[in-house]
Amino acid sequence: MISKIREKVNRFIASEMENHGVSGIGTSHGDIFYALFKTPRLTMADIARRINKDKSTVTALVDKLVRLGYVTKERDREDSRIVYAALTPKGAGLQPIFESISKDMLDVFYLNVTEKEKQDLLNVLKKIYGNF
Repeated sequence: MISKIREKVNRFIASEMENHGVSGIGTSHGDIFYALFKTPRLTMADIARRINKDKSTVTALVDKLVRLGYVTKERDREDSRIVYAALTPKGAGLQPIFESISKDMLDVFYLNVTEKEKQDLLNVLKKIYGNF
């Protein structure tokens, strides 16, 4: 059931992105944007830790965002092994769109769900997460 919900949520997000004129970005890029909205310049390792993905996955996702003009990459001047990612003005301009889509998604997600049911759901999901 969770995978079916995730699939529907991803379709909802993709549709809303398209409605806002944003194309080429997958839902997998969302975590990177949110990390960079919170902290506008991060190392690739920091992004990987924050979004719980391996560095090679983050590198591939960020590289696509660089090609699309949403993010820049630059090497550290003192240690060339360290690579920073930062939002471009075009990338930063997506923040209000992402926030709007996120709000709309949560409105749909919790439609007809009581506050008690939300809390119960959160508690059950925390238990399931803790099992792993």
